[in-house]
Amino acid sequence: MTHARPSLEADYNTLSTAAQAVIDKAMDQADNALTTSDYTAAMEYVAIAAGLPLPASKDLAICSCRNDAGGCGCAAIFDTALPGAVVTATNSPDCNLSQLQCPTCGHDHPRPIAD
Repeated sequence: MTHARPSLEADYNTLSTAAQAVIDKAMDQADNALTTSDYTAAMEYVAIAAGLPLPASKDLAICSCRNDAGGCGCAAIFDTALPGAVVTATNSPDCNLSQLQCPTCGHDHPRPIAD
């Protein structure tokens, strides 16, 4: 059964190519931000381009199922603080962003980090 997306999520794949380009650039800037204010500014661009309010966590992600082998292709943009998000890969050294599955994918087909 396919679950409806919460209203606090957007689908990257349905956005215009211009919005996708803004999000890609902003996510890269967030990943490499050296200050909290730079990180927050990048997340604000992601939120605006996705048509979402910036969540209280000030932290958004694109579901890792979008690009991961074995993923379902989900490209939900979501608040990382939502219950049910699953970490699939931790951030690399000198990077800020971990890879996460959205709560829907985390429920339907979780792929947590293997210990």
